[in-house]
Amino acid sequence: MDKRIDIKISFRCNNLCRFCAQGHKRDLYPDRTPKNVVSELKKAYSGGIRGVVFTGGEPSLHPAILDFIRAAKKAGFKSIQLQTNGRTLAYPDFCGKLLKAGATEIGPSLHGAAAATHDALTGSAGSFTQTVAGIANAVKTGLAVITNTVITSANYTELPALAALLIKLGVSQYQFAFIHIVGTAAENSARLVPRKTAVMPYVKKGLDLGVKNGVPCYTEAIPFCLMKGYEACVAERIIPAGPVVDADRFIKDYGIYRRTEGKTRGPRCPRCKYFEVCEGPWREYPRLYGWKEFVPVSRKSRV
Repeated sequence: MDKRIDIKISFRCNNLCRFCAQGHKRDLYPDRTPKNVVSELKKAYSGGIRGVVFTGGEPSLHPAILDFIRAAKKAGFKSIQLQTNGRTLAYPDFCGKLLKAGATEIGPSLHGAAAATHDALTGSAGSFTQTVAGIANAVKTGLAVITNTVITSANYTELPALAALLIKLGVSQYQFAFIHIVGTAAENSARLVPRKTAVMPYVKKGLDLGVKNGVPCYTEAIPFCLMKGYEACVAERIIPAGPVVDADRFIKDYGIYRRTEGKTRGPRCPRCKYFEVCEGPWREYPRLYGWKEFVPVSRKSRV
C-alpha cells in the first residue's frame, strides 16, 4: 500500500465537536500558507509518497483548498482525499469542483443515526442534515466516500442504524473509531467515554450490515481481543503509513507514532496471539478504566 501524507491545513471549523482531538487549536494557529502546503507536497512526492489527505479542523474552509488539490494532482499524487465534517459538501457545486480539481476520495464524518445525536455531539444545529446531504452529493458526483464515526457514550447504541443509513446513502466504506481522549474529548471524558466492552455488541451489529451488503467497514482503536470473528475489520491492519504535518510538530511516520507514543498495551498483552500486530487502545483509555476488559486470546485458538 502506498504511503500517505496527512497535512493539517486549517484548524478553523464550523462545528464545535465535544470530542475534537484538535482541542483549541482553532484559537491558536492560523491557516497554513499556500507556499508551505505546496512545499510539503513536493517534499512528500519526491520522497516516494503517492497519497495525500487534506485535513484539519475543517479543511474545506481554507480559501485555497481547490488550489491545493490541483497542486497535488499536478505533482502526481494518485490518492487525494479531503477529510471533512461534510457540511460544505451539501452545496451542490462544491463536490463537482472537488472532482474536477483532482480529488479522488472524500472522508466525511457522521456521528449519529439521528439529527439530535449528531447535532448534540458536533455542537451545531442542522449539521446532521447538511452532512447527510453532503454525503449524498459526493456519492452522486462519483467521488469515493469513506466515512468516519467517533464512538461515544452518546451514540454507540445507534451504530447499527447509522451503518444502515450509510449503506443506503451508497458510501464506499465506513469506519467506527473509538473516541481518543485528548483535546475537548478529555475535557468531556466523564460524559463521552464508554467502556469498550459495552459498545462491542453494537459495533459488531454495525459491521454485520456492512459485511452482508458488501461494503468495506472497519474499526479503529479497538484491540483484536475484543474483535473475535471480526479481525478483518481492524483498520490498523490497512491504515497507510506516512507522515503527518501538524500545527506544532512533524510526525515522520504516524504508524510508528501510534505504536510507540499514541497507543499502549497492558501487562497481559504479551500472552495474546495478536501481540505482534495489535496496537492496543489509545493510552488514555486504560488510565480511565484499567486493563480488565482486555483478555489475551490464546495462541492455540483459531483466527
